Amino acid sequence: MIDINLIRNNPEIVKENIKKKFQNEKLPLVDEARTLDEKIRKLKSDCENLRSLRNSKSNEIGVCMRNKDTAKADALKAEVSKINETVANDEKIQAELEEKLQAIMLTIPNIIDKTVPIGKDDSENVEVQRFGEPKVPNYEIPYHTDIMERFNGHDIDAARKTSGTGFYYLVGDMARLHSAILSYARDFMIDKGFTYVIPPFMIHGDVVNGVMSFAEMENMMYKIEGEDLYLIGTSEHSMIGRYKNTILKESDLPLNLTSYSPCFRKEIGAHGIEERGIYRVHQFEKQEMVVICKPEDSMEWYDKLWKITVEFFRSLDIPVRQLECCSGDLADLKVKSCDVEAWSPRQKKYFEVGSCSNLGDAQARRLSIKYKTQNGNQLAHTLNNTVVAPPRMLIAFLENNYQADGSVLIPKALQKYMGGKDRICVAK
Repeated sequence: MIDINLIRNNPEIVKENIKKKFQNEKLPLVDEARTLDEKIRKLKSDCENLRSLRNSKSNEIGVCMRNKDTAKADALKAEVSKINETVANDEKIQAELEEKLQAIMLTIPNIIDKTVPIGKDDSENVEVQRFGEPKVPNYEIPYHTDIMERFNGHDIDAARKTSGTGFYYLVGDMARLHSAILSYARDFMIDKGFTYVIPPFMIHGDVVNGVMSFAEMENMMYKIEGEDLYLIGTSEHSMIGRYKNTILKESDLPLNLTSYSPCFRKEIGAHGIEERGIYRVHQFEKQEMVVICKPEDSMEWYDKLWKITVEFFRSLDIPVRQLECCSGDLADLKVKSCDVEAWSPRQKKYFEVGSCSNLGDAQARRLSIKYKTQNGNQLAHTLNNTVVAPPRMLIAFLENNYQADGSVLIPKALQKYMGGKDRICVAK
């Protein structure tokens, strides 16, 4: 959510930003918001004037009562009563207008950073850098579910019976490998100086509205029937929500946190051949990074965060690239975002395994997350980034470490989490 002062003083900047995001249908909302804001401010001013007049007349009533001028006192009381009715009516109208304005402000996209490439959708995202040499071996890399099947490592058919499509059982070494990756990611981030957190896996609706746009919520979130609770789609949701209505000490910033959680997503509108396996699922686990910092530090943290993900994947011998998200691919709250994509030797292309986002003060404004300075309270900036999200990362791991004999190598960094194994072999 943007600052209302931008609507008041620089509406053309807001409109130009909407055009850059190819959301021209939202352009009329800027003028509508401006009109509503003017009406609200006038009503506030009118009510303040009426309250001042009411106080003045109330004082007059006191004087009249002391002078035993009951007739004038009664007349003044009638005027005060009428003023009260007018104020009450104006306050009701004001509340209705404020609700309309809030709904519009939640819809108008955040101002994107000037470095964001302009493009309509993810097909126009821009590759920035590659890390590690993408290789294609001279032997065939099977589909990831076929690799897992050789190790008796999954059961998608049973999951379909218990839970439906988009779910899976991991078994044996595959389940252990999944947990090992998460454990390694946890320790990797702790060694980077991040504080480890396990947050709630359900949050209230007001927190959902604070951390994401309505469109995102509709496409992602599962709601608990009959309760004001939603299953989180990523731990960022409850991690940021933790600081709702909080004034932090400037000396405590930045807060650099790493969190583990299961994640639950509807994945509405997501289709493709990779759905046959565990690439796009309704339930998965994830290690996340979350930073709350001062505005002047947020872009520096943005660069730090995605580079940590690159370092993590390279420590497991997986080639990756950084892909800058274009304007049309940015969610409405984001100022700047990039994806980290892992190399798939089977598909001979990269695919998304993580996303890094700077949301500026959008979430902080919605949730009132501030920090105290000598010049008063300021809105903080929030950022989030994926460390690793099995099972998607598991696909990249299996493909890049798959050997001609059907075994899968375990990189040294992961071996201690796999009981000292240096490879997984097909059971005889």
